[in-house]
Amino acid sequence: MIGKLPPLATAIVALAVATMIGLGVWQLGRAREKEALLELYSKAPSLPPIAFPTGPTLEPPLFRRAEGFCLQPLSRSAVAGANGSGEPGYVHVVSCRTGTEGPGMAVELGWSKDPRAQFRWKGGQVSGLIVPDRKHRMRLHSENPAPGLEPSRAPSQASIPNNHRLYAVQWFLFAAMAVLIYVLALRKRWKKGELK
Repeated sequence: MIGKLPPLATAIVALAVATMIGLGVWQLGRAREKEALLELYSKAPSLPPIAFPTGPTLEPPLFRRAEGFCLQPLSRSAVAGANGSGEPGYVHVVSCRTGTEGPGMAVELGWSKDPRAQFRWKGGQVSGLIVPDRKHRMRLHSENPAPGLEPSRAPSQASIPNNHRLYAVQWFLFAAMAVLIYVLALRKRWKKGELK
């Protein structure tokens, strides 16, 4: 029956299956990298504080304690978040100018129920934890909320997903299903006498 396989369809299926297996193997490698990174993040809070990076970084030093200085608040935004008790609401993030160098820093100043909550903050020295931020890559979660805001809950490394092993299993299952479907299609054509 090997000699009776349609060459073009067989080549396409073989290429697709090889690609899916390759993607599964790649996801397993990414899972190991992510696990190593999460291990670093779990130890980061106990390391000595650093200056908040105001220039581009290849890998943000997430979950490190840091200090930064906000020369001038430039803009503010509210994003979904929780307070220290886990109550849903909004955390308030301010983008700051830190000097003429670099892109500045984002500071999470606290939590409120209202996304338009009024609070006064003129900048200055800020201490806290460097946490992930979708817009800025990282932000400084201030350990002291601004007047008018409550403390927000700091994200932990447990909040960072590591789904790469699941993705690997999915790619391997897709490859197995592609082979199964192709074998069933060949069997059907063979029974109809289309493969001779």
